[in-house]
Amino acid sequence: MEPDGIIESNWNQIVDSFDEMNLREALLRGIYAYGFEKPSAIQQRAIIPCIKGYDVIAQAQSGTGKTATFAISILQQIDVELKSTQALVLAPTRELAQQIQKVVLALGDYMGASCYACIGGTNIRSEVQKLQAEAPHIVVGTPGRVFDMLTRKNLSSKYIKMFVLDEADEMLSRGFKDQIYEIFQKLSSSTQVVLLSATMPADVLEVTKKFMREPVRILVKKEELTLEGIRQFYINVEKEEWKLDTLCDLYETLTITQAVIFINTRRKVDWLTEKMHARDFTVSALHGDMDQKERDLIMREFRSGSSRVLITTDLLVWPSTW
Repeated sequence: MEPDGIIESNWNQIVDSFDEMNLREALLRGIYAYGFEKPSAIQQRAIIPCIKGYDVIAQAQSGTGKTATFAISILQQIDVELKSTQALVLAPTRELAQQIQKVVLALGDYMGASCYACIGGTNIRSEVQKLQAEAPHIVVGTPGRVFDMLTRKNLSSKYIKMFVLDEADEMLSRGFKDQIYEIFQKLSSSTQVVLLSATMPADVLEVTKKFMREPVRILVKKEELTLEGIRQFYINVEKEEWKLDTLCDLYETLTITQAVIFINTRRKVDWLTEKMHARDFTVSALHGDMDQKERDLIMREFRSGSSRVLITTDLLVWPSTW
C-alpha cells in the first residue's frame, strides 16, 4: 500500500475482448445488446479474477465501467435455475442502487436473471412480499434497508455467494460502517467479497483487512482512462469566484455545438444554471432531485438541440440515463 491511499495492483492479466472471457452465450448477447463493444480498462482487469472467485479490491474513478464489471461477474456465476438470492450489492444511495439494477437487468436479459432494488423510501410491506415470493437472483440496495431486511429475515443470506460493495468510500463517509459490518456478520465466511472504491481511506482499508481473504488488488490509473480520439485540456483557475467568468469566456472563444458541464453538487447545478441564464446562455439542468419524467423531457430537448448546454451532476455517467 502506498502512503497516499492508492493500492498497488497485484493482478496483471488483461483480457481485451469479451469473447475471450469464456462468458455464457446468453450473457454475451446481453453485453453486446447493451451497446458494449470492447471492455474498459477496469473490465479488462477485474472481470476474470471476479469470475474465478477471488476476493477483489478495484480502485477506479466513476464512469470507468465499474458497474458492468461486477454485474457481468455476478451474472456469470449465478445459477438462474435456483430461485434464491445469490448475490448482494450495496450502494450508497437509492438512485445508484436503482441504476445498478437497470444495468444488471439489461445485461442479464437473455439469461432470465432477476434483480431487485431494496431501498429506503418505498413501501416495506410490498418489498417484503417481493423478496419472499420471488427470491430474486440478485439484490441491490442501500446498507440501511438491506440490513433491516436481513435482520427481519425477509431477505435470506443462505445462498448468497457474492457480496459487492460499490463506492465503498462514499458509503463509509455517509456513516454506514456499522450496518456494513453487521451485514458481513450475517453472510457466510466463504462468501466472495468484491469492493470498488475511487479512494482508499483508512476506513475502507479496515474493511478490506477485516473481511477479505488475500484479495486481488486492481488499480486503474488515471492515464489509462482517456478515451481514444478525445483531446483533454486542463485550466487552472486559482479562485472559485473566477470559474464562472472562465467558463463563459470558453464558450465565447471556442466553437461548441453542444456541451455537458459536470458539477459535483445539485445545489451548484442550480446556481450555475441561474447564472448562465442571466448571461443569456440557453442551458438546461439535470440532477437526481428531479423525477424521471422531467429528466426524460430535459434529455429529449438536449438531444434535439433545443438546449446548447446541459449542466448536471455525475448522474449522466450512467449509460442508462442517456
